[in-house]
Amino acid sequence: MKKFGLIGHPIAHSLSPALFKAGYDGRYPYELIETDDFEEAYSRFLNEYDGINVTAPFKELAYAKADILSEECRNTGAANLLIKTSEGTKAFNSDYLGVRMWLSGVREKMKSPHSIDQPVMVLVVGLGGAGKAAAAAAESLGMEVIRMNRTIKDSGTSPLSDFREYFRNADIIIYNIPTVIEELKELTDSDFTPGRQKFILEANYRNPSFDQTFTNRMKTVNPSAEYTGGKTWLLYQAVTGYEIFTGEKPDLSKMSSVL
Repeated sequence: MKKFGLIGHPIAHSLSPALFKAGYDGRYPYELIETDDFEEAYSRFLNEYDGINVTAPFKELAYAKADILSEECRNTGAANLLIKTSEGTKAFNSDYLGVRMWLSGVREKMKSPHSIDQPVMVLVVGLGGAGKAAAAAAESLGMEVIRMNRTIKDSGTSPLSDFREYFRNADIIIYNIPTVIEELKELTDSDFTPGRQKFILEANYRNPSFDQTFTNRMKTVNPSAEYTGGKTWLLYQAVTGYEIFTGEKPDLSKMSSVL
């Protein structure tokens, strides 16, 4: 029987086992492989598992280990899913696939389609593995991407000091930093751009930076704004990733009930 798991640290809180069990009615084992030693986790994968999900802080390391890279991995420089094949270990990025699914749905919701001269503007805040995947997914759909990070990695990265300006002007904000940045607290009502659609996706589902007080304030100021939490991101990347594992579509409705 095929066997799957998740590596990362810490992961005791992960919803992935419950999602996987729900998606396939418990037909396949799915286990947590928790260690802060990537080499140990990777060795266990090779010896015991057919495929693994990969979460922080191992996504770039998993990418470097793979013998075969999917197109989305080559576009992002990170991997969050590894499977064993007859040709070696193959890496995928279901963060990319899940965010692309969400972005495609957002684009359908937009009342006034953007022209080629006015592309959808996406602000990606935080450029770890998930942030890289989100940026690449948006670019694959022809969207204009603004990359922002605490540390400036290259000339194409904007500093957090520009957060308020880009938040105000962006159509979509994808927030990947696991804590609340001071710039988020400094937003004024006008920064929510009343009367204009604005969509926010956050990666963190345990301790979201966009808490209920923030989202209630945003919706009061701008009823056209929408917030999507990290559990939806988790669900979308799980749906796309689990099918890569098994070749079978998981049950989305049963997975949704877990969240």
